[in-house]
Amino acid sequence: MIFSEPLEAVVRRRRSVRTYEKTPITQDVKDQIVRYMETLTNPFPAKPSFRIIEKELEPNGAKLGTYGMIRGASVFIASSVDNTPFAVEALGYAFEQLILYLTTLRLGTCWLGGSFNREEFRKALDSAGDALFPAISPIGYFERKSFRETMVRGFVRADSRKPWETLFFNGDFAKPLTEAAAGDDALLLEMVRLGPSASNKQPWRVVRAGNAFHFYEHKIPGYSGSFNFDMQGIDMGIAACHFHLAALEKGRAGHFDLSADPGLKTPENVIYKFTWVFD
Repeated sequence: MIFSEPLEAVVRRRRSVRTYEKTPITQDVKDQIVRYMETLTNPFPAKPSFRIIEKELEPNGAKLGTYGMIRGASVFIASSVDNTPFAVEALGYAFEQLILYLTTLRLGTCWLGGSFNREEFRKALDSAGDALFPAISPIGYFERKSFRETMVRGFVRADSRKPWETLFFNGDFAKPLTEAAAGDDALLLEMVRLGPSASNKQPWRVVRAGNAFHFYEHKIPGYSGSFNFDMQGIDMGIAACHFHLAALEKGRAGHFDLSADPGLKTPENVIYKFTWVFD
């Protein structure tokens, strides 16, 4: 197994937590998290960095804020990556693997890409000015049935996922791929479908073609306009993470190819990103 329990169980249990208890995270657990951070890799040509930031302990006068989205959290994980090709996909992949690991420790997390004070977190991270600073996550213990949590999750439709026939295709975009027809590949694609995404837009589209799976991004016009990076590229990294970890857990060898565009006719605003090929 990738983690101490089956990947599917971890993916299904992970959820975005916005309200945290005051129970502190012990130093032993923090050290364990740091050690895991040091093991993170990804299949893209970029290497993200991660750091634990504690609200009460940061120097430089940093006022760490999340515009009211997160309550009760005093510990965050911040990320940065050099602005190179596939930077945000690499960050999305590695950060999601870290979040899944934190889920196995029974810690709550929440992807934040737009709703935090980016410059103040950058100051706390001592990040270089030209590096991208795409996302953070609070971490901590949480009440499983908080009234506020239930209300917020309902408002953002956090548990809603698009149906298979709108996300996965067989051969080309004219032929939807059903879960029944996916056979041994069904679990891998279901892990993609269950992934978190910015504003729950679920931009991933996947075309199966023989032993290859071509990943595409359905770009929402203007969605990333206020950022100096493609916010939905992070989501594509999350999709790659879920697919790859599921394949590894099933013992199915393969590799990512970042330049295997099959040249398919695509729907409007859908662009090719990368391909997974089973060996």
